Amino acid sequence: MKDVQNSETMNVAFLVYDQVEVLDLSGPLDVFVKANVIQPNSYYCFTVGKTKEAISTEANTMTVIPTYDLQTCPKPDMIVVPGANPDQIMKYIQDKDFRETVLEWIKNHYDTGTVVFTVCTGSMLLSGTGMLAGHDITTHSMLLDVLEQHNPEANVIRNVRYIDQEQLITTAGITAGIDASLYMIGKHLGQETVDTIIKLFEYQNSKADISI
Repeated sequence: MKDVQNSETMNVAFLVYDQVEVLDLSGPLDVFVKANVIQPNSYYCFTVGKTKEAISTEANTMTVIPTYDLQTCPKPDMIVVPGANPDQIMKYIQDKDFRETVLEWIKNHYDTGTVVFTVCTGSMLLSGTGMLAGHDITTHSMLLDVLEQHNPEANVIRNVRYIDQEQLITTAGITAGIDASLYMIGKHLGQETVDTIIKLFEYQNSKADISI
């Protein structure tokens, strides 16, 4: 665990888009929400979409109305990028409009110092943006080879839960997003807050202290 950081309220934007994987989104979101309950005014958590129109989650099981769109969103200190089914991810990275709006929005904020935190296949979404180049990165085990093929200038790491590269955080599959979120809370607020969240979650398999 790196040194605890003391700072003002952090704006944490959770990206939502059509067919987003539910636990990729809701797992980390709930960790940050719980942290803010325990330590009020630590985080302002909100969802952001390309527009404010409702999006459907994976398999169209529910809809989510983003809190903000890309134009009205407060300046984020951190952007959480959840993943989706690999087939959906591959469609998105080939979608010119998605690249020039959503991915460009992420890149612009990254270039001005915003932390980007990808969950599961969310790292694959960033292929071609330049954000992954020169970094150690990971993703869901099913997509590691593809991530490597699309990002030859990055160092793809296997058999890890998450990787902290300071301004870029990437995780393995789905539940690893919870572990990485707990780890981030530890960096910001300390281990006592992490332990309280784990108790609230009754989370018996936490690997929040395992990273590279």
